[in-house]
Amino acid sequence: MLSENVSEKASYMAAFSRLLFFLVLINFFLRFQVGASVVVTGRVSDPDGNPIEFATVTLDSTGIVSRADINGDFRIEMSRAHGVLTASATGYNSYSRPINLKADARIDFVLSHITELKEVTVTAKSKLRRLRESEFTVNSINVEPVINTSANLSDLVGRTAGVRIRTTGGLGSDFDVSLNGLSGSAIRYFIDGVAMESRGSDISLENLPLNQVERIDIYKGVVPSFLGTDAMGGAINIITRKLKRNYLDASVSAGSFGTAKADLTGQIAEKRTGLLIRPSIDLSYSKNDYLMKDVEVWDNEADSYVTTDRRRFHDAYRSIQGLIDIGVENKPWAKRLFFNASYSNVDKEIQTGSVQAIVYGTPRRKSHAWSFGTIYAQDNFLTHGMSVNLSASHTWDRSVTVDTVFRKYDWNGNWIPTQRNEITGGSRSIRHYIRPLTLARANIDYSIAEIHTLNFNYSLNRTGNRRYDDVDTDYDPSKDVLTKHITGLSYSQALLDGRLQNTAFVKSYIEQLVIKQMSAIWSGDPVKTTTQSFWGYGIGSRFNLIESAQMKASVEKAVRLPLSREMLGNGSTVSPNLSLRPENSLNLNLGFFGNINPGGGHTFYYELSGYLRRVRDMIHLITNENTGLSVYSNISRVSVRGLEGEVGYHYADRFHLTSNWSYSVSRDKNPVRSDGKPSVTYNNRIPNRPWLYGNTEFTFIHRKLFNPTDRLRAGYIFQYVHWFFLTWEGYGSLSSKSKIPTQCEHSIYLTYSWSHERFNVTGEINNLFNATLYDNYKLQKPGRSFMVKFRLFLE
Repeated sequence: MLSENVSEKASYMAAFSRLLFFLVLINFFLRFQVGASVVVTGRVSDPDGNPIEFATVTLDSTGIVSRADINGDFRIEMSRAHGVLTASATGYNSYSRPINLKADARIDFVLSHITELKEVTVTAKSKLRRLRESEFTVNSINVEPVINTSANLSDLVGRTAGVRIRTTGGLGSDFDVSLNGLSGSAIRYFIDGVAMESRGSDISLENLPLNQVERIDIYKGVVPSFLGTDAMGGAINIITRKLKRNYLDASVSAGSFGTAKADLTGQIAEKRTGLLIRPSIDLSYSKNDYLMKDVEVWDNEADSYVTTDRRRFHDAYRSIQGLIDIGVENKPWAKRLFFNASYSNVDKEIQTGSVQAIVYGTPRRKSHAWSFGTIYAQDNFLTHGMSVNLSASHTWDRSVTVDTVFRKYDWNGNWIPTQRNEITGGSRSIRHYIRPLTLARANIDYSIAEIHTLNFNYSLNRTGNRRYDDVDTDYDPSKDVLTKHITGLSYSQALLDGRLQNTAFVKSYIEQLVIKQMSAIWSGDPVKTTTQSFWGYGIGSRFNLIESAQMKASVEKAVRLPLSREMLGNGSTVSPNLSLRPENSLNLNLGFFGNINPGGGHTFYYELSGYLRRVRDMIHLITNENTGLSVYSNISRVSVRGLEGEVGYHYADRFHLTSNWSYSVSRDKNPVRSDGKPSVTYNNRIPNRPWLYGNTEFTFIHRKLFNPTDRLRAGYIFQYVHWFFLTWEGYGSLSSKSKIPTQCEHSIYLTYSWSHERFNVTGEINNLFNATLYDNYKLQKPGRSFMVKFRLFLE
């Protein structure tokens, strides 16, 4: 019965998608009708070419008003084509010009600064600050200050309050994000609101080029419905750069452990048609041959195992990825219409299992992915105040894991013959994974009187999972399909002149799994279909008492459906678990924040927040320390609570100091085991998770060092992680319990830019004191490393 109801809901969704497509065609038709209103588009900027956010453009006394967006772009539609068009903004002189148009036109405005403001202080709010002051718990990272460094996106995210990035090695290794006590797939990743997985399964925060990105928005706990996701712990949305002019951005970097990177991105803007072409390409390579400290190797003279230092010898990584966007913006029939295509190719040697005592010498994983997609957005769609954003994509994702040698390796690189392969301990294997992915999303906003907004969002995620092996005749192939339908409806209001903002929402989750296999892990029918349906809901509020004292709170009943890699495995070190259940959680968030501007160029800000999660069926990675293999499993009841804070100080554009800390404890709250006996892990911390950590960053900027167009930027970064247990506290004696020790990492960098930042050179030292650093299951991270980067920006 449930399956029939869900199927009916899915058919409704398909019908709705067709109706939406029909409405888009109607919109195109209406926009091109003879006698339709004239549309004027343009940009409001200052004399230096910088966009003026939220400038107002009006048509004399008609009452027709348009407000520029964050890029200074505006669009105004009028029934008569003559009059006086005026652009104005706080802190700028207004400018008017007469118009008498016979067709759509583009008109740009350049507003001069008001040279004298008596007893008036104007403080413009940046995009990052406005986002932080929304009703959601969100941090936003501006990439521009560090775009010249060799840092990747995961480095930047890992320096944020409440966030901890954990890797399994050097460049190209697997990583895990812990956000407000939840980690793994409880966190979702997006690029401009579209799921990152549309670029291919091997595209991540680690290898996405930095020079493509404008900022990173990190949502903690409650996730806005417009993202259309089942994220339970939060979401990371990467906002790409969208400049309005021709430019070229190229960089190369090289450093320790045989690491080299090259990035190229740019834009071609064709003036006559307005066509925009945005190509980009990224190349990355690393031998990852850093030193492993205190590993065990066999000593023939001592006739026993001894601890020593050895270099990694089978961990090389190579990736290439390309992307091209082609489309137009600010047309009468579309605010934005783009078609995109991407390709990625990754070749990764596999050095260890999930613990570093398991050493491999020959396995490798290769993957490649093609994707095609389109995005369409329009304001005042069919009626005034309605905006739509539609996207769709399809990705062909293939990977193969090669494990055909019967050997056992040690850290000396020596090996002995065995009767099994290295990863799974089975037969020789060349295992193929074909995972086609189809994504579709429809987002509709309808604003009423500028203080009420309705939002509807529907997203479809269909992932295939075809597996077969070229040489293992005992392996049973499969052809599974995991489909998700997520629908959200939200209502937002802004009261008391915007000082009070509220958002309430409800979400529907439908998951369908079609299993077509007969293997050792599946004892059921060769073909089986399971369908599940869930509901979620929540509310978030923000109240601005004064500029220096604001608060926000949110509560959500969240559901998180398992990802394909959790349920179906990763093809090498993670085994499938087809009985994995969805997570659900009650999430509470409360925060206080504010900005203090005493004048004289000094600015202070602070943020303090706490959270509570009551999680059922938490999806948790379990690793077998003997085999190095892992599998995802459910923990029936988990309590997560935490506190985090951040303080910052800025002096003009000279000094920046930021420090944050996070305390987060996840505990097993299931008093009995599945067999009815008392659980020895009851009230234990969830193992292998850091619970106290922090970051401090200091930046100094000096301009006009050698000439009027240069800039010197120096930075220091400190990261602290308190010790935590590797395994459950309840097993064995606490005095002999395995721990990951307290870690302190220091890094520095120096960037010199000249010719108005057209040319940039950066030198870096990471892990300055060569500390021994660990992450998941005590896997060692790289020691001290040196990097040099050169970046060229032309426009």
